[in-house]
Amino acid sequence: MRYVSPMQLKPSSIAIFFALLLFMPVHLNARPQSEKNKDNDKQSSEKQGVSRLRIELTGGDENKPIADASVYIKYKKVELNVKTNQEGVARSPDIPRGKILLQVVAPGWKTYGEWQQVTEDEQTIHIHLVRPTTRWY
Repeated sequence: MRYVSPMQLKPSSIAIFFALLLFMPVHLNARPQSEKNKDNDKQSSEKQGVSRLRIELTGGDENKPIADASVYIKYKKVELNVKTNQEGVARSPDIPRGKILLQVVAPGWKTYGEWQQVTEDEQTIHIHLVRPTTRWY
C-alpha cells in the first residue's frame, strides 16, 4: 500500500472528505425509530401512572376460593401470568393504568375473559366462576 501525502490529494477529494465529516455526527446521534417509540410509551405510562391489582376468585354456589387458577393479564403488547393462592387471591406487579384484558383458566371451571378498566393505584377485582354446563370427553 502506497502512502499518499495530503499535498497529493485533489481538491475535490478533500471537499468530499470534509462533507462526510460534517454529516457523520448527525448520523451517529440518530436513534432508530423503535427506540423513540419505547421512550414515548414510557413517558405516556408515567403520565398515566401505574396500578397493582388484587384479583379474588370464588366459584360455585358456596363462593369457595379457587386455588391454583391461572390469571392472564394483557395490556398493550405485554401478557402476564399469575396464579391464585389457597385463598383464591392473585396479585399483579405494577401495570399501567388503562384498559386490560383479564382471562382466568381453572380446571373444572368455565373459562373467564373480560376487559376491565384500571383507574386506581390499588384495585381489587372480584371474579366468580361457574361450573361448565356440558362435559366434553
